[in-house]
Amino acid sequence: MNITCVEVREEEKIFFEQELPTAKLLAEKLDSSMLSTIRDTEILCVFVDSLVTKEVIDALPHLQLITTRSTGLDHVDTAYATSKGITVTNVPGYGKRSVAEFALALLLTLSRKIFDAYHQVRFNGDYSFKHLRGFDLGGKTLGIIGTGQIGRHLAQIARGLEMTVLAYDVQPDPAIATSLGFTYVDFDTLLSGADIISLHVPLLPATRHLLNRDTLAKTKPGVYIINTARGELIDTTALIEALNSGQVAGAGLDVLEGESELKDEVELISGGQQMADVQVMLENHILTDMPQVVVTPHIAFYSKEAEREIVQTSISNIKSFMKATPTNKAQAL
Repeated sequence: MNITCVEVREEEKIFFEQELPTAKLLAEKLDSSMLSTIRDTEILCVFVDSLVTKEVIDALPHLQLITTRSTGLDHVDTAYATSKGITVTNVPGYGKRSVAEFALALLLTLSRKIFDAYHQVRFNGDYSFKHLRGFDLGGKTLGIIGTGQIGRHLAQIARGLEMTVLAYDVQPDPAIATSLGFTYVDFDTLLSGADIISLHVPLLPATRHLLNRDTLAKTKPGVYIINTARGELIDTTALIEALNSGQVAGAGLDVLEGESELKDEVELISGGQQMADVQVMLENHILTDMPQVVVTPHIAFYSKEAEREIVQTSISNIKSFMKATPTNKAQAL
């Protein structure tokens, strides 16, 4: 079958070349300019910056499978693809350890002012510790929103640090909670009871701006927010307001609302994008300049182990489809 893989990093190529030697491997993300050159594609393998829209699907008349090397599906029009008889698959679970450990790293960076300390020594040669007092995690309450594989692994780590763990999930698993030593509570109870809130849910219509002006107002004053999931889970304007007021003491963000536009901001501005997109971009710049915020470029998943798991699962999805036994099929929302 005719296979096209986009957004392929150099370190991924060896896996694809070994397992799918006839596949076309492109480093670029999917865009309209390349559609005519991949018109015969039957299997399309993408990553999170490639938007597989109705227009893209219609431009690929032979398309049978869209497989994304991610858990999230917000960049794929799954409903339209399904209506056209096109199978969509994803990587439902990967890098649980990588992402959970990174969430903890962001939290430790904030709690112990690690970035501030590094900056002070590296750029100012200042070894004083007057403004660098942090706080212990032991005895604090961590609120985990979403108890899939990543959320559960973070809960396990947090319990090892002697933290109390509250969790919220639309489909709670009491057996797992008992096994790992955390407690399920309703959403508002988590907001008001947690010293730190960490987000681990997919981006869906119901979760977009899950943390907004109203919900942030319900949090414990001085709460810390960690987001390694999707930027759009947080209303950026509301977060900035809460940070300025002190309602939120700090935030560790591996993802930002509209982050793909932020990466390509010159193109965004010159391309006549909607002012709402420009507004988000400017607000993201405000976040990155705030001293109580640590922003990283969506790398929580990016470990050697997780990358290998992502690619191997994606290749398995392709091979299974070619054998007429598709695995990890995604459902239209």
